[in-house]
Amino acid sequence: MTVVERELSEPWEAVCCEPDGGSEAGVVVLAGSSGRVLRERARILAQQGMSALAIRWFGGPGQPAAIREVPLETFTAAVDYLKARGARRIGVMGTSKGAEAALLTAIRDPRIDVVVGNSPTALVWGGVGPGPDGSFTPYRSSWSWQGEPVPFMPYDDSWWDTAPARPRAIRGLYELSERTFAEHVDAAAIPVEQARADLLLVAGGEDRMWPSMTYTLRLAERRRAAGRTVRLISHGDAGHGLLFPGETAGPASAEFDYGGSEVADTLLGKQAWPHVLSALRGD
Repeated sequence: MTVVERELSEPWEAVCCEPDGGSEAGVVVLAGSSGRVLRERARILAQQGMSALAIRWFGGPGQPAAIREVPLETFTAAVDYLKARGARRIGVMGTSKGAEAALLTAIRDPRIDVVVGNSPTALVWGGVGPGPDGSFTPYRSSWSWQGEPVPFMPYDDSWWDTAPARPRAIRGLYELSERTFAEHVDAAAIPVEQARADLLLVAGGEDRMWPSMTYTLRLAERRRAAGRTVRLISHGDAGHGLLFPGETAGPASAEFDYGGSEVADTLLGKQAWPHVLSALRGD
């Protein structure tokens, strides 16, 4: 299959990979807090017959420099782009913070038909990175909608007093913060039952960045309690990242311990891949 790649610079840095002639199935591809444009992932999706738009959603020209009140309209604009190119079925695939964004956007945009959430969270968390004045506090929401911040969970910074050495597993920060600020949990919970979109969640049991398996089960419980469907794919030994067939592993991080292993993360990606394709295509 011939894949055409188009580089974009407005309204975000992005690449659109699609079969020659386009496709009726479009997918927005979102990285996590790395801020990268996931070109390789967009390519392998295009090779499967989809129009895949991978965007930079923060840190680019005209965007917040950090993950602080990033407008969810960033992602609805990506849906606009795919619709304008003829996509009739719209998916959003996000990983980690990108999964958080995908879920929140689907709740607000009924044009989204399916969300694939890789290593997701069940809660909206405070922003990541410093504000314009260089300060990390007071914490702000990661997201905004129509100019208003989305309710969020703050962080308990006392965790850093006993944080492990680099590369750090920071899962404990999220677990402690949830206990410390339990009164924020209900407001910060992501109401996935409100999304019209189908939902496919993929998580590894050895995720050391945040407890994505626990979060996946919570999201599924909310959906099922409301009579909505959800599909879960998991591997007990996989970590925060996963590798789909055709993707290559990046270098090990000196800063963070993502958990899992290349072998387990690859197995999870291989296990999930046919379900991901089916969900995105609407088979």
